[in-house]
Amino acid sequence: MQISTIKKALATATIVLLACSSSFAQTIRGTITSRDGTLPGATIRGLAANLNTYSDLNGSFSLTLPTLGKAKLSISYIGYAVKEIELDVVKGINSIGNIELLPEQGNALKEVSISASMAPSQAKAYSIKKNSNAIMDVMASDAIGKLPDRNAAEAVQRMQGVAVARYHGEADQATVRGTPFAWTSTLFNGSRLPSSNVMGNRSSVLDAVPSEIIQYVQVAKAITPDMEGDAIGGAINFITRVAPTGRQLNASAAGGYNTFSQNATYNGSLVYGDRFFNDKLGIILSGAIWDRQWGADSFDATYNTGSSNVQQKKSINSVMLKRYIGKRQTMGTNLGMEYKLDASNKLFFRGMLNKFNDIRPVYESYVDYNNSRYQYNYRYSHYQTTIKGAEIGAEHQVSTKLKLDWTLSDYKSRYYLETPPTQGTKGLPIATFRQKITGGFNNLSSDGKRYWGFDSPNGVGGDPMHFDAGLNDPTETMNPEKLLLQQLVIAQLDNSERDRNAQLNAKVNASAKISFKFGGKYRHKYRESTYGSNLPFLPGAAMGIPNSPALLSLSQLNTTAFPSGSEYFGNLNGNYSQYVMNPLTKDQLFNMFGNEFQAQNGFVNMTSKTNATSLYTGTEQVVSGYAMVEVDASDRLKIIAGLRNEYTDMELIGSKALVEGTPAVTTISASTVNNNYNALLPMLHFKYALNSKANLRAAYTRGFIRPSFGDMTPGTSMDNTKAPMTISQGNPDLDPTFSNNFDLMGEYYFDNVGILSGGAFYKKIKDVVFTDNSMQQINGSDYMVTQAKNLNDASLFGFEAGINKRFDFLNGFWSGFGTEFNYTFIDSKVTVPTGKGADLRLEKTSLPNQSKHLFNAILFYEHSRFMMRIAGNYRGASVESINQELGPNYYTWTAANFTIDASATFSINKHLKAFVELNNLSDEPVKTYMGDRRRLTSSEWYGRRGQAGIRWDIIR
Repeated sequence: MQISTIKKALATATIVLLACSSSFAQTIRGTITSRDGTLPGATIRGLAANLNTYSDLNGSFSLTLPTLGKAKLSISYIGYAVKEIELDVVKGINSIGNIELLPEQGNALKEVSISASMAPSQAKAYSIKKNSNAIMDVMASDAIGKLPDRNAAEAVQRMQGVAVARYHGEADQATVRGTPFAWTSTLFNGSRLPSSNVMGNRSSVLDAVPSEIIQYVQVAKAITPDMEGDAIGGAINFITRVAPTGRQLNASAAGGYNTFSQNATYNGSLVYGDRFFNDKLGIILSGAIWDRQWGADSFDATYNTGSSNVQQKKSINSVMLKRYIGKRQTMGTNLGMEYKLDASNKLFFRGMLNKFNDIRPVYESYVDYNNSRYQYNYRYSHYQTTIKGAEIGAEHQVSTKLKLDWTLSDYKSRYYLETPPTQGTKGLPIATFRQKITGGFNNLSSDGKRYWGFDSPNGVGGDPMHFDAGLNDPTETMNPEKLLLQQLVIAQLDNSERDRNAQLNAKVNASAKISFKFGGKYRHKYRESTYGSNLPFLPGAAMGIPNSPALLSLSQLNTTAFPSGSEYFGNLNGNYSQYVMNPLTKDQLFNMFGNEFQAQNGFVNMTSKTNATSLYTGTEQVVSGYAMVEVDASDRLKIIAGLRNEYTDMELIGSKALVEGTPAVTTISASTVNNNYNALLPMLHFKYALNSKANLRAAYTRGFIRPSFGDMTPGTSMDNTKAPMTISQGNPDLDPTFSNNFDLMGEYYFDNVGILSGGAFYKKIKDVVFTDNSMQQINGSDYMVTQAKNLNDASLFGFEAGINKRFDFLNGFWSGFGTEFNYTFIDSKVTVPTGKGADLRLEKTSLPNQSKHLFNAILFYEHSRFMMRIAGNYRGASVESINQELGPNYYTWTAANFTIDASATFSINKHLKAFVELNNLSDEPVKTYMGDRRRLTSSEWYGRRGQAGIRWDIIR
């Protein structure tokens, strides 16, 4: 199937659609509002005709009535009093403007104008959820603003069934229902966000997006055909701010403190919205900045898993004490515009620009047991992430029967480094120093290797949390005069991905009870990747080249004081000050990569020719179409059925390397790979209203995930000089991973803005991708081949439950308390072939990144002008990497993690609020381990942080 053919088919369908847009009835259009803005998910009912519809995310609605003349509408909304209006209906489009609802008497919303209550935002979220076709959870912007969450990933961690990954103390990725991060579709305004992920997978890094530019977050757990289909776990849709119904001007400012870096932080935001030209033109402009000093201590251990001795595979190769002290800036701006041409046609524009600066000098001190030496690395990293783009579109009520909307968008994500300035090649500059340990160690096991005590053949070795290098000579410590410069490296990094999308949707009201929706989408993706290419520079003296300049010591170079902060590895039980070295100055590090320094000190560029195989560019074209029907089978039962089809055509351009001969000769040649496939995705939803407060939902959906670019890279590297000989290559023939999903969910809405929900889900997953390491005979020779393959199927079962309840049944002071609690249990199984040859066996494990237990527990208090929330977030242990050759005892896991945050708000008056936010009160470290929980591979501490400030609704 050719892309051009599909485009022509979509164009033809559009023409036919427009030709069929004859009018048959009358349409009422309006917008539901409140004192807090528009109300999405409101129920609008035509009483005489017994017809109903729901307001969209902008609060707008369209209801078709069969007759002219007098009509009565009833508008209802969670937490608000029901409002009835009468109107005279004329032929064609009837625009009735804004309809304002008032809080219901005796409800938590009744004094919202001067209170700090979460009720208004929860009412919006629950109304969207209650009336949605998909199984989803929703969070509104004002709820995000009342939690101590500063970026998009942190904003969703409180939602039921969502887990986040933490990077140096801040959430940066999110996944739904415990599936791998790449299996959750991250959307902005309904289109998948481009990913500049360094590993080439499709998961989106969200720490570049400030939470202040977000209007709503929708977490869809069972998608409908009008949503992007590559979402096995689910879809997280971030909807940026849109123009308000009237003038709005809000500002916030805060200052704070980080207990680890012992420095100040600040953040600020500004939101302005207004309408002009008789309310035809609406705009909103929002901006935010979060600037903070931060730090972390990371204790890392590596093991000799490549040893031929089974016992010694668990012996320690090296231990590293790594400190980060740096600065981060998250900056973002969002512009939304809409222009109402008339009551039936609206144009809109959305644009955003987000930037994340992660400046982190890193100080690494190693004890290398295999080589009996110290190693000290200093690197200055200024990682930069940008996510920017824009979209234009329109909504057209072509007739009372037909509604069209279309969107054109262009978004780009980039993750890159621009250091050092002294080199044409940019990347991460690293200087490596080494010092020989001549006196040996006193805590080696009987086989001469270093272990933790529980792994040691004779119990010698201690434990990670009481680490002691075990020097025979206690005075033989790290010394800047003995640490000699052995290597300079630039680790290249510049990944970018750009998506251009065109989308058209049409909805046809065939009758009062049946409507059809169909549409198409085209996406062109362009990706560039330089990750994985290292440029090493070695001094001639280190390589034994005669007459080379002597190796330089750290003390001979320009250094600066070690950065202040909390006690160096104060969370470990010991004194580790001997590993503190005054680092190079930034300019000294950069100058070491300049031609003058390298020529004077005999450095040689030792970059491997095989580096070229890690560089690639690629294009991916996706054409998708869908058709669905919504049927009100009865007053209680709604059926949504449909089909989505997505065709993918991908091409990657790179190179491959062949290393052979004695001496070894490397040959590089061009390589292009192609992969195309089709995904046919049937979906069926049932929504049954048990009563006006309760829904029961069931769904069957089919989803898929495209293979990652990193697994399909055209690079092939063959090395015939190793024993055994090796081949590392991408696999352009990878099939996408498909999943058949079954969901059963129920929800009950309390009178006073609360919810009780729960249900079960099951996924049957086909063609899971794993990295395969296998011995193969090629042209009569044995090779160890590393390649991603579709190895196994998997299954996932789980259930979830949640409650949000105000204790308004209590008296006096106690009636202000309430709780939010949600829990998700997930159990997945995948069979992994382990070992090789006669030792090949099948091992069962869980999917990568999948935690068995997730929960959020929030206790809140709301009374008059005061609100306080204490929130706990728990993510259970999850396997992160699978060692197929060695088996489960060598899998890497992330340990269970529980964090406690708190926030409080006091409303000084109806326009001004003061707030306090506290993060990581439990000072919980992030830990990873290999096999046994005691066998740490990393433990990172990053301290607590907090801030206090004001929010000012200047015009509301």
